Amino acid sequence: MRHEHIHTVPSWRRGLARYDCVFVSTDDTQEGMLGMEVARVYCFFSFIHTDGETFPCALVHWFYDFLADLFPTWFDRIADVPDELTGMWMVAPSFLDDGSHNLAVVHVDSIIRCAHLLPIFGKENIPPVVHCHNSLDVYRAFYVNRFADHHTYELTS
Repeated sequence: MRHEHIHTVPSWRRGLARYDCVFVSTDDTQEGMLGMEVARVYCFFSFIHTDGETFPCALVHWFYDFLADLFPTWFDRIADVPDELTGMWMVAPSFLDDGSHNLAVVHVDSIIRCAHLLPIFGKENIPPVVHCHNSLDVYRAFYVNRFADHHTYELTS
């Protein structure tokens, strides 16, 4: 059986921070991406409830279907389908009205697996300040890479 490591460390190998992205189950009645959200994990923690039960959790920053916000009136159902050209879903980091990250605490059991995001580049050159460690902070929208491996392909199809 294969397992994955989800990295959430402020210094990866004595270098820069690494906070991986994951698929989180949000609706068991829906198939594929319609029943999941993409999130970036900032930390894992657990707490013990007063009845003695331990709850393993993760602090996550949500991503959302950015086209639903760009076209809220005319294309309400755009969130229900992937991009026509690439066949990949598109997401963007979610922020609150005051500009702060839209964070949530989720149970570890709701995390399905790691997610691989590809920046939606545009037509300009990639700035020299963009590296693998900061691309999730620099770009505003991403493709959910359904071709990362066969498990992800089946999960997002």
